[in-house]
Amino acid sequence: MAQTSKKIQIVFASAECAPFVKTGGLGDVAGSLPAALVRAGAEVIVMVPKYATIKDEYKAQMEHFSDFYVSLGWRNEYCGLEKLEHDGVTYMFIDNERYFARDYPYGFFDDGERFAFFSKAITESLQHLPAGFECDILHCNDWQTALAPVFLREFYQGLPLYDRVKTVFSIHNVAFQGQFSDTVMEDILGVAHIPAAASQLRCDACSINYMLGALRYADAITTVSPTYANEIQTPEFGEGLDGVLRERSYALQGILNGIDVAGFDPATDKRIAANYTVEDRSGKALCKAKLQEELGLEVRDDRPLMVMVTRLTRQKGMDLVMYALDRILAGGVQVAVLGTGDRDYEDGLRYFQDKYRGTMAARIEFDPALSQRMYAAADMFLMPSKFEPCGLSQIIAMRYGTLPIVRETGGLKDTVIPYNEFTGEGTGFSFRNFNGDEMGDAVFRAARLFWDNRDAWNQLVTQAMSQDFSWTRSADKYLDLYFFMHPEIERPAAVVEAAAEPEVVAEPEPKAEVKPVEAEPAKAEPEVKAEVASEAEAEVKPAAKPAAKKTTTRKTTAKKATTTKAAASKTTAAKGTTTRKRTTAAAKKAAEAEAAPEVKAETPAVEAKPAAKAPAKTAAKKTITTAKKATAAKTTTRKRSTTTTKKTTTKAAATKAEAKPAAVKEEPKPEVKPEPAPKAAEVKAKTKAAPKAEAKPEPAKETPVSPAAPAEEKAPSKKTSVRKATAARKRR
Repeated sequence: MAQTSKKIQIVFASAECAPFVKTGGLGDVAGSLPAALVRAGAEVIVMVPKYATIKDEYKAQMEHFSDFYVSLGWRNEYCGLEKLEHDGVTYMFIDNERYFARDYPYGFFDDGERFAFFSKAITESLQHLPAGFECDILHCNDWQTALAPVFLREFYQGLPLYDRVKTVFSIHNVAFQGQFSDTVMEDILGVAHIPAAASQLRCDACSINYMLGALRYADAITTVSPTYANEIQTPEFGEGLDGVLRERSYALQGILNGIDVAGFDPATDKRIAANYTVEDRSGKALCKAKLQEELGLEVRDDRPLMVMVTRLTRQKGMDLVMYALDRILAGGVQVAVLGTGDRDYEDGLRYFQDKYRGTMAARIEFDPALSQRMYAAADMFLMPSKFEPCGLSQIIAMRYGTLPIVRETGGLKDTVIPYNEFTGEGTGFSFRNFNGDEMGDAVFRAARLFWDNRDAWNQLVTQAMSQDFSWTRSADKYLDLYFFMHPEIERPAAVVEAAAEPEVVAEPEPKAEVKPVEAEPAKAEPEVKAEVASEAEAEVKPAAKPAAKKTTTRKTTAKKATTTKAAASKTTAAKGTTTRKRTTAAAKKAAEAEAAPEVKAETPAVEAKPAAKAPAKTAAKKTITTAKKATAAKTTTRKRSTTTTKKTTTKAAATKAEAKPAAVKEEPKPEVKPEPAPKAAEVKAKTKAAPKAEAKPEPAKETPVSPAAPAEEKAPSKKTSVRKATAARKRR
């Protein structure tokens, strides 16, 4: 399929979006992810209800873009589109005062009707978008937008504008599903007469489930962390939807949320007492002292301060906190809690505050500014959730150098690396089971590290602050999904390059290996060089000659090329073996019966390359005595040969180039070693040459062939001992 160069165009639908309206993590995601997608090269329109609670400063910036009517069951409802550009992202606010002009986003008797209208308005709006914007991906979030994929399929399928639209549904918390009486199916949704839709929305005899509809109709399903994606497929965490999630597991994946790293930056945050960075954390000590003073705690830097900023519910692990708090406070850990929730937990926290004056502080309220000061001031952040889809608090805490103590569930497990006292790695502390004693143990593991090993503690803080939880990383994974669903759209160049960089870096190395081989003469030497190059590169490309033997030689040579001079001599021996293999190949080509003459003919041919040393080698061939001396000299030259360059002309040049490449090119020297013997006993040389040619192919794994040759040739004792020593080194 041919790719088009158009940008991928995404409509991102959410019931809340920071900074306009936010009640939880969904608002943070909708406020940050679209901007990251735009930076990555996508075009994004975010659709949000126009709540009455949106600040007037934002309402004043909105311009009326379009209006139309939306059919909802038997009614036709007005829908206006109010456009606003903010931080490079286009926002379209769905305007209907009957449904959205209220004091709070959720919690009303007609929520089923309100968000059914929102979902229908989203799908209808796709044909009223700015010129040139044709939706490729409709990305819906949580149950408030879950009916959009259902409406798209049942009412708009087949229309040219909608045929290209692929739907993605994100689960932010599977516990909130949007369950309503089945009477809304005809009265509001208008799908009771469509058997497929009616059956797929129904969750029991008298109820329907909006999220269930999205899970069955959406093209792809995501959730906010990899671990949570696995957990919700089990009865323990699936909240009754685990069956359909297992059925559609092929379409489900977890993508970890990020945070706005510019908004949550201790170096620039104006909401905290003093700014600080990962390199200079002196400001954090001042933040701690100020918060202790503000909350009525003892101002002491020798006591760890642990905070919680949370909803006071069982899901957030408050049962464990109530169980272990007495032990924690009595053990010398200061605790401060900010939040509202169940009355029992609120009263319990007030009780501990009265019991442990100066050690415990409870603020039963919602105060974003105070929460920020607590993130910056604390030493530890407690988050013992029963389940946690992703969680942002632990990520924000790490950003501010506050070590999280979490239960290993959902996004908490994916984002917090438990401290390992043996290796020093980690970014926090964790415990596995939903158990108050385990939680207490984790708190005191952290406290003991704070008291007993401040260096290790500080290193852990540095590691936590250095983590990358930006939306850039998450946006790239969402783009992977979008482009997978639309392979005909070409991915933006910037994103492609970022993904391809690791490959580009790796490519030049193989190229460098090949070029030297092509440039060199096509005889014995180039092959050896190719071998050495490939050996250094993990033996990827063996030369195409005697396969078994050269592979063995390469492995041996590769190890030796990186060792000391002792290893260099081993390399020389290995190369002698390689040269002999070539000698054998040439011998066979001429005539196997004339093995001895072939050896003699080959020697001058190979020796002709290092011209300056040819005379010395010729002299060595004439007498056994000279051969002995040459052999002894070669023991020394072997060490040097590993480092000689391609065209060495003198022994002085050989000494200079005592580096790694030389080992490749001094192959001719080893070739001479087997040859002096034939001159010493020419009668036996003929019988030796043939055995050599035969013996070399046989031992596939015996790189050190040289020890075998002397045994057959009955060479002088000095030469034999030298070769044995060389072989012994190689075996070691």
